[in-house]
Amino acid sequence: MRKFPFPTPPGRSLHFFPNVSSPGPSPQISPSPVPTYEGAVTARPIYFFPFLHIVKGGFDFAAVSLIACVLFLSFLSLFFIIHLRLKSRRLPHLQNFSSLWTVRLLLVFFAISWAFNEVFRQLFIFPILTPLTLAQQTSLCKAHVVLSLGLFEPGFLVTLLFLVNFSIKNRNPTRMWALVAVSAVCAPILLLQTIVVFFSPAWLPRFFLRGSSVISTDAIGNKVVLCTYPTFSFIIFSAFATAYSLTFLLSCWKVGAFVINKTIGGRINMLAVSVMVALPMQVLCLSVTPVSLPGYLLHDCAVFAMLAAVSWCVAVGEVILVIKPIADALAAGGDYCRHTSPDSSVDDRRWDGL
Repeated sequence: MRKFPFPTPPGRSLHFFPNVSSPGPSPQISPSPVPTYEGAVTARPIYFFPFLHIVKGGFDFAAVSLIACVLFLSFLSLFFIIHLRLKSRRLPHLQNFSSLWTVRLLLVFFAISWAFNEVFRQLFIFPILTPLTLAQQTSLCKAHVVLSLGLFEPGFLVTLLFLVNFSIKNRNPTRMWALVAVSAVCAPILLLQTIVVFFSPAWLPRFFLRGSSVISTDAIGNKVVLCTYPTFSFIIFSAFATAYSLTFLLSCWKVGAFVINKTIGGRINMLAVSVMVALPMQVLCLSVTPVSLPGYLLHDCAVFAMLAAVSWCVAVGEVILVIKPIADALAAGGDYCRHTSPDSSVDDRRWDGL
């Protein structure tokens, strides 16, 4: 009979599995004491009170709500992109604005992929799927970490930076240029994340061997895999976030110095503040996950805060770089943001990215 994989009072124990290529022997289930095995990090039994159950349920509901909002904005952005592309074929004056439609499509693709990846991380999804073994659930957690921190989030951020930079260029990028740029940046990060998540060497200190998943065992023996973030994944993403933040600030400064229209200037500032707040917050939350076990309030708060920060960054990026400019262009008949000051000959026709 299939056992329901949610925590059951009065207690449960959590076991860290090291992220090594050859797994150690399986633990033996016993009610007391907590089982141990070679290379594993075990935790004392956790006793859950009704208040913590309410808090955990609130986190799950809030996480699903945030993911649903991101998916709604992403599909709305997709509709705007396709609508503008089809309309620009009949209205030549919209073709210049539609030049970055492939880049916007790539941005929305990464947003949708990240959102669905977060859905498969949620604990409630396991009973809905075909019954999964513990090994399959562990592989799902590993894939989530690699795709989220190694591909979808870096890809979204690099595409966002690409849109900001090319919004002030006098030439249109080729359709494959954005894909090449994103691949060049994401490929090393994806490779490193894959190595540290799936093939971490066993000679590393125990702190660095904490894997991407934890097995939770309740008092009656039911087990479920809880996803977390390895230490090395946090280090790699932190290095990327630091380099990206400096590059993004420089790009926003250049765009801010070039822009004339106050509305566009406000959008640039909003985008810059959102990214520069969300990225450090995510790094800070990631730094908490290696030192706290899933199931503890501190870990759950950190994971939810990280989800909220990334969701906000994705939502602001889609609204400012996709939805709002396309809506303005369609309303103005394609002549959006063609402003020239009396003492300047700058032509803002290339503001099709903001």
